[in-house]
Amino acid sequence: MLDMSWGEVMLIGGVALIVIGPKDLPKALRTVGQITSKLRRMAGEFQMQFNEAIREAELDEVRREVDGIRNTVRGVGSTFNPVQTIRDELKGAVEGRAKVGPEKLGPPPPGEETRSLAEATAQLKAEQEAVAPAVEPAPVESVAQPAAAEAPLPVPGSVDDPFGPPAEPAAVDDAHRDTKNGAAVR
Repeated sequence: MLDMSWGEVMLIGGVALIVIGPKDLPKALRTVGQITSKLRRMAGEFQMQFNEAIREAELDEVRREVDGIRNTVRGVGSTFNPVQTIRDELKGAVEGRAKVGPEKLGPPPPGEETRSLAEATAQLKAEQEAVAPAVEPAPVESVAQPAAAEAPLPVPGSVDDPFGPPAEPAAVDDAHRDTKNGAAVR
């Protein structure tokens, strides 16, 4: 409350009691309260009007920006037609080719290209034939084939099997046999 301590408030109250008197002090305090409330109300209204003016100023700026964007879009919308733009570009390209002539814009005539391609192919074949006699691959027939590849494979478990015949299961006596399922117990 305006940085006054209780002592200062008591001092002001005592001076007011002496100066105004006990009879008129309640009326004076009521008047001071009314004036204070009016000042607060006026300050609140001023603050509200100030904030409203700021908002309106910001809204006006925003409205101006939106109107500017809207005008720009309207101006561009009437001049920008993608279909018409593509049509004009294609038409210009076709007319430009007709003006310049096909001999300057396209691939060379087919006879010229075929002749140079045939010459390049003949030259490449000649180079390959010149290199081919120097490197001769070994004939396939001269490689020795192992004799085991022709023999049939042994049947597993037979006498010819390199791993031998399967081993006989070891005999298990009744003392080491499980009574429930008959399996051997170790």
